[in-house]
Amino acid sequence: MKKKLLSLLLIAAMAFSAFALTSCSGDSGESGNASAEETGAVEKATEGEITVYTALEDEQVSTYLEAFNEEYPDITVNVVRESTGIITARLLAEKDNPQADVVWGTAASSMMVLDDQDGLKAYAPEGVDRILPEFKSDKEVPTWVGIDAWETAFVVNTEEAEKLGLPEIKSYEDLLDPAFKGHIVMSNPNSSGTGFLTVSAILQLMGEEEGWDYLDQLDENIAMYTHSGSKPAKMAASGECAVGISFGYAGLSQKEDGAPVEVIFPEEGSGWDLEANALINKDEINPAAYTFLDWAISDSAMELYKENYPIITIDDVGEYEGYDGNPLDQLIDNDFSWAASNREDILKQWMEKYDAKSEPEEA
Repeated sequence: MKKKLLSLLLIAAMAFSAFALTSCSGDSGESGNASAEETGAVEKATEGEITVYTALEDEQVSTYLEAFNEEYPDITVNVVRESTGIITARLLAEKDNPQADVVWGTAASSMMVLDDQDGLKAYAPEGVDRILPEFKSDKEVPTWVGIDAWETAFVVNTEEAEKLGLPEIKSYEDLLDPAFKGHIVMSNPNSSGTGFLTVSAILQLMGEEEGWDYLDQLDENIAMYTHSGSKPAKMAASGECAVGISFGYAGLSQKEDGAPVEVIFPEEGSGWDLEANALINKDEINPAAYTFLDWAISDSAMELYKENYPIITIDDVGEYEGYDGNPLDQLIDNDFSWAASNREDILKQWMEKYDAKSEPEEA
């Protein structure tokens, strides 16, 4: 599998004054002028309070943080959890007055947009060398580091499909069959990272003109666009729709819980993205943020991620439960640089065309 994780070319040279707090160690930095991060002189803390923005699922956040708090009981983590699009928009809006210390488990395509606007501060967490090169920014000192990947999947309620007499699904093209009209739910790419990676994949696989034509035809069969990437899978599992365009883990977890669903990966290949971590660029870096980012790619954290996503960013995944083969073979040759550069135009055009079917946003 070829992966083009190309960072957008923008690095701000910045100085950093070390804080005199607890333990001092690190192997991190920022390319350009020698900084505290680059020379390994950052001060890290084992106590304090940090604000973390994340797009991880609620149940994942609680499980992961329980493990973090066992190791660092004196660091309080205030979590702001929203869907990828909302987290991205919030970080961009707060760029000149950042409120978060860390972004955790949010799409790499969003990280690249933030990086291009100087919203991230380069930092190499402990153990970053074992993260595969294609899963972290390509700068000398990374501005973001991936932890796991997720991919487009179709979650089909087999009972509903049989009752409605729906044809078998193997590909994106199969979803255009008129039999599916009103029976498909998909996520809105403006609020959902899963929605964006799916739309981006279609445009890359088919070309932009043909891709938008395909999305026009698919819209004819869509009942609703949700604001959560996992919600289409949950709706399919409960029988609220026959087909949910979602992601692999969301469908496989519903199946494991006993829902009458099958998870289908399109034969053309799945769009995908990375969940990534980054240090927010602000005048004063909270020393506990370094500690959190070190933990967030540790072996213990990776073991937790692997329970939810088989594709993690170190070359040690073991068996792929729920998959017929190696899920890496399913991933398209994703041009993240193109996706990041065209993100704003894609989202604007999508909104103009299809937003009328989006579910109402929660108050």
